[in-house]
Amino acid sequence: MVSAHNDSAHNEPEPVDLSDPKLSRFEVYKEGLRRDDIEIIHYEPRFAKPGTKAEKRMERIVGGLFLFSGLFATLFVVAYIWWPWEYEGAATWRDPQTWYTPILGTTLGLSLLLFAVGVLTWAKKLLPVEELVQDRHDGGSSPEDRRIAEATVDGLVEDMGLKRRPFLVKAALLGAAPLGLAAVAPLGALLKDPGDMLTVTGWNAEKYNDGDPVQVMMRDGALVRPDMVSVGGQITVYPALDHGATNQFPTSPVLLIHLRAADAEILRGNLYPMYQDVDALWGNFVAYSKICTHVGCPTSLYEQQSQRLLCPCHQSQFNVVDNAAPIFGPATRHLPILPLDVDDDGVFIAKSDFLVPPGPAFWNRPSLPEEDEK
Repeated sequence: MVSAHNDSAHNEPEPVDLSDPKLSRFEVYKEGLRRDDIEIIHYEPRFAKPGTKAEKRMERIVGGLFLFSGLFATLFVVAYIWWPWEYEGAATWRDPQTWYTPILGTTLGLSLLLFAVGVLTWAKKLLPVEELVQDRHDGGSSPEDRRIAEATVDGLVEDMGLKRRPFLVKAALLGAAPLGLAAVAPLGALLKDPGDMLTVTGWNAEKYNDGDPVQVMMRDGALVRPDMVSVGGQITVYPALDHGATNQFPTSPVLLIHLRAADAEILRGNLYPMYQDVDALWGNFVAYSKICTHVGCPTSLYEQQSQRLLCPCHQSQFNVVDNAAPIFGPATRHLPILPLDVDDDGVFIAKSDFLVPPGPAFWNRPSLPEEDEK
C-alpha cells in the first residue's frame, strides 16, 4: 500500500539511535521501515506462543510436503535411469515402456507441486501477519540504511523460524536435493558416446546383413520392385531387416520416387560428383533420406509439379531434381541419396549405405554439399 509523501516534519517521530545496544531486532527493523516512510499497521505472529501443538502440527505438514516432494523427485530419477523405455515392435498399455513418459511426467510434476505447496503453506501458515503502508520517497543507501537492511534480513530469518524450526529446514533441504538431482539427471544422457549411430544406418550391408546388399521393403515387410511405384509417385521404404521399420533404425527411412523421364535426366545432369561416381539412380528412380536435415522431421510431402519435397514441421523445401538441395526454410544440407540397384529377383537393393550421414545438421557436420564431397 502506497500513500502520497507527507512533508510535515513535525509529524515525524524523533530518529532512533541505532548504536544503542538496548535496541531489539524488531525495534531496529521498525526504525528502518520508518526511515523508508513505511509504517507497520498490523503485525501479529501466527501463533501467540511459540512451540504450541498447533504450530508443531503445521510444521509437520509443511515438512511432510517437502519430504514427499523429495520422494517423488527421487522416483523420477530412478525411473529415468532404470525404467524400461525401448520399444520392440508394437506395445500395449500392459508393457512397461508404454508408461515411461507418463511416469516421468507424473513424478516430476508431483515433486514440483508439493515443493511449491510446501513453500506457500510455510508462508501462509507460519510467517507473521503484517500490513505496511509506504510513502513515496527518493534517496540513496547510507551506512545506517545498510545496517537496517541487515536487520531486516535477520528479521525475516527469525520470522521464518529457521533457527527454532530445524525440522523444516532439513525437510526443505531433503526435498530440494532430489529436485536438483532430477534437473541434472537428464544431462547424463548427453554424455553417452553415440558411436557410429550418426553415420551408419540400417542400409549398411557389412554391419547388418553379413555383407549382402540390403533389400528394400515397405512398412508391412513387402519387398519393393520397380513396378510397384507409378511414374510420378513415391513411397516410404525401409531396410529389409528385423525391426527395419522401427525406431531401432531411426535414420533409415527413405522416400523412393519414380521420376518422369525428363525430370530424371535433369537430376542426372545435376548430380554431385560423389553420386555420379556410384551411379546413385536406378533408371528413373531416386531414393532420398526422409529425415529432414533441419531437426529430423519426416520430409513426406512431395509436389510432383514443382519437384519439391516439403518438411511439414518448419516448412523446409528441397529440390528433387537438384540433389534435394534446400531451397527454402531453415534446413542447410541436402537430403542424402541412397544409391539404388535391383537384384536378380527384381527387388530394389541399396548399393551401399548413404554416402553422406543422414539426419539433422550439427556443429561439426558440413553444411554445404561441396564440403560433404571432400
